Amino acid sequence: MPLLHPKKLLLTKWTAVKPIAKNKHFLVSRVIGPVPPELAIEWVELEAVYSGTVTRIRWRQLLDETLWCRGWQRASAVQP
Repeated sequence: MPLLHPKKLLLTKWTAVKPIAKNKHFLVSRVIGPVPPELAIEWVELEAVYSGTVTRIRWRQLLDETLWCRGWQRASAVQP
């Protein structure tokens, strides 16, 4: 997977490999900036497309292909 920059994650689409609380498709709704701003971004908020539930994760977890696929994928495309 190509490298991601945390500042460019806002509004990107993701598919969970295993559903999280019956949700599979997510949108990065917020990139949480650090305090003080000189530090690196660590957290993002994902909003489930279907239910609207918000989940906070470390942005680097999105790089783990066993957990997330970039874009909205069909269930058959993300099954290992």
